[in-house]
Amino acid sequence: MRANRDDLEAIKFRQRVGIDLTSRDLDTTILGEPASLPLVLGPIGALGMQYGDGEILACRAAQAAGIPFTLSTMAVCSIEDVAEAVEEPFWFQLYVMRDRGFVRDLIARAAAAKCSALVVTLDLTMLGQRHNDVRNGLSVPLELTLPNAIDVATKPSWLLSILRGKRKTFGNLHGRITGMDDITSLSAWVAQQFDPSLNWKDLEWIRELWPGKIVLKGILEVEDAKIAAKSGASAIIVSNHGGRQLDGTTSSISALRPIVQAVGSEIEVAFDGGIRSGQDILRALAFGARWCMIGRAFVYGLGAAGEEGVAKALEILRKELDVTMGLTGTRSVGAAGMHIIARNGVSA
Repeated sequence: MRANRDDLEAIKFRQRVGIDLTSRDLDTTILGEPASLPLVLGPIGALGMQYGDGEILACRAAQAAGIPFTLSTMAVCSIEDVAEAVEEPFWFQLYVMRDRGFVRDLIARAAAAKCSALVVTLDLTMLGQRHNDVRNGLSVPLELTLPNAIDVATKPSWLLSILRGKRKTFGNLHGRITGMDDITSLSAWVAQQFDPSLNWKDLEWIRELWPGKIVLKGILEVEDAKIAAKSGASAIIVSNHGGRQLDGTTSSISALRPIVQAVGSEIEVAFDGGIRSGQDILRALAFGARWCMIGRAFVYGLGAAGEEGVAKALEILRKELDVTMGLTGTRSVGAAGMHIIARNGVSA
């Protein structure tokens, strides 16, 4: 996680002057569809624990801003909950678990909800050692302990939003396992379901089941990117899962450019990992990403103020991107390239 941030911040821009920048064009296309920003809200597990009905609120904010939203398999609100509450299609992220019947069912439900893309996460075949989660006692629903009780008591507005929410556990799993109200049973099921046998042949099976566009998330190596580019997918996302899986692996931004150079002419290459500002978005675009995916940056906004918080986060990112484009002499997001990066930038 630190490497994602450090390597992005080490990239320095070239500030240009004397260029007519009366207008800047932030519009682009993502998977062939128009978007007002080169940005997608990424899949966040238990997003509805940040704010009641968080998945619905974040999806509404994204659609109002003209960009895609991705619903996680491990969301609190179900596929159907979100589909009933919003007006436009959204993306669905799929974990390929051991229970292939459950996976088939999820794909069918996403298709029935008219989801416009299926994001297949490849880098969670086993759960990384997430020490923060262990230390903080992360659970869904929230496990009642003395520290948690004290913490919740100081945040009444958050508690009220959670109590008003449609669900208190993982909505997409409801009815799939016995003892959904038993957090021990649920946690054990999730831990057992991540499948280390996941391989490229499974993607062929998914391709047969899913009628629409597929995005592959979790690519860090050129060898894997070359295979992915020939898989029939519409895009790949260069990502190290926010630094939460393999500690000590490369940062996403350091992996981006070699992958773009290898397969960028064959498939859309997107970027995820460490974006906290509009400057970071432009850095990734300069290194060859067609668009970016964010997590923490919008989750903070959601936790602070619900739908309005997500909208505010997106407004901040938009303004930062616009200003940075202007001061680097970049008229459109499609015009970003290595020419706007300083030669003494560590990652350039």
